[in-house]
Amino acid sequence: MAKAFAEKGMNLALVDVNEAGLAETQQLLTAAGAEVQTYTLDITDRKAVVEAVGQAKARFGGINIVCANAGVSGVMDSLENIDVTDWDWIVDVNIKGSVYTVQACIPYLLEDPNNAHIVITSSISGLRVYEPSRGQGMYNTTKFAMVGFGEALHVDLAPKGVGVSILCPGVVNTDISNSLRNRPERYGGAVSISANHDLAKAAASGTDPFQFGRWVVKAVEENRLFVITHPQDRELVAARHDGILKAFDDSTSLTSQ
Repeated sequence: MAKAFAEKGMNLALVDVNEAGLAETQQLLTAAGAEVQTYTLDITDRKAVVEAVGQAKARFGGINIVCANAGVSGVMDSLENIDVTDWDWIVDVNIKGSVYTVQACIPYLLEDPNNAHIVITSSISGLRVYEPSRGQGMYNTTKFAMVGFGEALHVDLAPKGVGVSILCPGVVNTDISNSLRNRPERYGGAVSISANHDLAKAAASGTDPFQFGRWVVKAVEENRLFVITHPQDRELVAARHDGILKAFDDSTSLTSQ
């Protein structure tokens, strides 16, 4: 996504917990001619997020697009096997970290709302729960929350001119299934996931991230609210919504005397 926005001539303020990966990205984009400022921080640290956003505003003079993209997979297992403490990390990163990022940027976006846009990274897992279980219950929960957050932002900010896009991709070739490698000690410490894990193997043949980034840029340009890039799960999403609509149809018989 950063590379795709740089391709359009945008200045970039990038945040990541992985200092080495962030430095590599900065070097790559700077070599391509982009202006890049980086901030190594933990997205769960609200104070650090606010400070980084303020510094980015001071460096570049304004903020036009904010991408709440930081996310982790959490512990991938059936929910009855999940310890309640495992929830703290995924909720703090996927939900609270995104909220911290967006809320810190909103005052600056509203300085030039007609040229402002918020990109929320949810997932196709924020629109359906795959059956049979793939151990993504924790991930589903937080990504459903991101859909609600994005829709609420759209309702509140569209009248002011700020656009919102909710990304709901399928499999993209990233290392998110191995995100436990970066889990801080206060959340239980790092854990390595085998490259033979089903979702890790699926990611290896997933969409190229740069291609996905270009799709995101196009979605922002077209001010699309829901951004679907992988239509393969349409039937699963339709079945979920059919079930909800049926519950409305059945409400009369449920509540009648």
